[in-house]
Amino acid sequence: MARAAGVTTAGVSIVVPVLNEAAAIPALAEHLATLDPSPAEIILVDGGSEDDSIALAKAAGWRVISTQRGRARQINAGVEAASSPLICVVHADSFPPQDMVAVIRHTLGDPKTALASFTPLITGEKTRWLTSAHNYAKTWYAPLVTRPHLFLRGVRLLFGDHAMFFRRADFLILGGCTPGDMVMEEADLCVKFAKLGRIRMVPRIVRTSDRRIAAWGPLKANWIYFKVGILWAIGQRSRMERDYPDIR
Repeated sequence: MARAAGVTTAGVSIVVPVLNEAAAIPALAEHLATLDPSPAEIILVDGGSEDDSIALAKAAGWRVISTQRGRARQINAGVEAASSPLICVVHADSFPPQDMVAVIRHTLGDPKTALASFTPLITGEKTRWLTSAHNYAKTWYAPLVTRPHLFLRGVRLLFGDHAMFFRRADFLILGGCTPGDMVMEEADLCVKFAKLGRIRMVPRIVRTSDRRIAAWGPLKANWIYFKVGILWAIGQRSRMERDYPDIR
C-alpha cells in the first residue's frame, strides 16, 4: 500500500478527544503551553460534554470542534480537521514530555516507522509501578496472545494513554479509526498501521492519570484491562464499553 514519505520539520497537531473533562483540562492546558517547540495547533474534539470542557479549551486558545460521542469518531474528526502533517492524540489526563514535538518529528523522520507512541507512566498520589510495567508489557504480549499471526507480521498494540502519533496522510489512507469503537479503538488502528510499517514505543515518558486504578483498585483495574483486551480479540465489541466504564 502507498504511504506518505517521512518528514522531519513538519508541524504537529495535537488532538484531544474529550467527554466531560473539565476537571482535567486546566492542568493539561498549562502543561501543553510549556511545550518546546510548540505544536502547530491543539484541537479539542468534544463528544457532547455537559460541563465546562469547551469553555476551558477556548479560554486556553485551543481550536474546538464537536462530533458524535465515541473516541474513535472523535479522533477521526480531529485528524480530518487538522492542518498539520503529523498528529499526536493526547488524552485529557495525560502529560507528554515537553519536547514531544521534536521527538515526534525525529521518530517519524524514519519512513519505516508508521505509528509510534511515548512510554506511559501511570501516576497520581503515587506512581503505579506494577500497572505501568503491565501496560508496557502488554504492548507485546497482547498481540502475541490474541493475534499471533499478526504479531509475527509486526503488530504491536499501543493504547490511548501512550499518546500515539502518526502521519495524517497515512491515517486517512487507512480509513482512520473504526467509527463504532468506544474503547480499544487504538488496537484496531495498530493493526491497520502495521500494513504500512513499523509500530514502536519510544523510550520517553508520558505521565498519565491513575484515576481508574484509584477508583477500582490495582487488581480490579488490571483484570478489567485484561478482560477488555480479550473481548476485543474475540470480537465481542458490544461488551467492551459496558466492562470499561468512564471514570472522571
